[in-house]
Amino acid sequence: MSVRTYIIAEAGVNHNGSLQMAKQLIDAALEAGADAVKFQSFKTENEISRHAPKAEYQTVSTDKEESQFDMVKKLELNQEAHAELIAYCKQEGIEFLSTPFDHESAAMLTDYFRLKTVKIPSGEVVNAPLLLQIARTGVDIILSTGMCTLGEVESALAVLAFGYMGQNGLPTTDHFMKAYYSSEGQRLLQEKVTLLHCTTEYPTPFDDVNLRVIDTFAQAFGLKTGLSDHTDGIAIPIAAVARGARVIEKHFTLDRRLPGPDHQASLEPSDLKRMIEGIRQTEAAIGRSVKVPAASEQKNLGIVRKSLVASVPIRKGELFSEYNLTAKRPGTGVSPMRYWEYLGISANRDYEEDEVIDPHALGT
Repeated sequence: MSVRTYIIAEAGVNHNGSLQMAKQLIDAALEAGADAVKFQSFKTENEISRHAPKAEYQTVSTDKEESQFDMVKKLELNQEAHAELIAYCKQEGIEFLSTPFDHESAAMLTDYFRLKTVKIPSGEVVNAPLLLQIARTGVDIILSTGMCTLGEVESALAVLAFGYMGQNGLPTTDHFMKAYYSSEGQRLLQEKVTLLHCTTEYPTPFDDVNLRVIDTFAQAFGLKTGLSDHTDGIAIPIAAVARGARVIEKHFTLDRRLPGPDHQASLEPSDLKRMIEGIRQTEAAIGRSVKVPAASEQKNLGIVRKSLVASVPIRKGELFSEYNLTAKRPGTGVSPMRYWEYLGISANRDYEEDEVIDPHALGT
């Protein structure tokens, strides 16, 4: 039986600051069949300088004169909004996830709301103090790795290992790596951390996806791996599942025409549903590695395969030969794999043209 992929519908900031729209996104994720819906938790003042420029993709879909700070400030969800969305997800039966971008927001998710799992975004992989704070709470972590080298991923995992182990020593590189290389640190990482391959560009060019990194992560770290996908369409997440991804994250929106930084790079609900259906079909198709006839094709063996038949009328006692013996459908008689065994054998009875050769003819 194949492993079920955990699918995160990334609502992100596509609620545009509206609690009603956020609930509609939850409904859409549930309808599409997602396992979780994920938002973003941040205090803009704690995350972004007032002088920070926008990313190129953000300038395309928002006011070019507006700063990144002002753009993001309108998209905050306060603690009360989080509480309402968490309760709504619990009521509807879908897991609530969020990505914290600062210490205060991380504490809100782990200490106040006591979420079991926290998603850490690509931009925070080198933010060791935030990584350490979250790991020390003991929550499960899904770590995106956009813009990272393999060494940076390892360094981040070392911080997480140190935090999970509750180390009281100074948080230094040496202590991080000591925790990482310890058997206890490795055990905790394998138990609690999922790595998501990611390319931080919206949309991601297909030749920058590099799905083979999923294999690299599995081999290098021995952790559960997945993909946070930013490509157009639904093909790449489905392909990632075929390659072994255990978690898929994909942005979605109610309408790609809505104003805001992420709508244009997101799936609409109908496409999200198609993606999830494709993933579930792919899971079923992965199946076993043993090559044997599948249950569904057993009934076709006798129809599609061939048997030895008389190519011309054959009289009893006549020798089977290349002239009078051939292979044709159906496959209900002697397999053509035994063709040479029958050459030179006397026919045990009369055969009409196209009649299947009697399996008992051999040796008569």
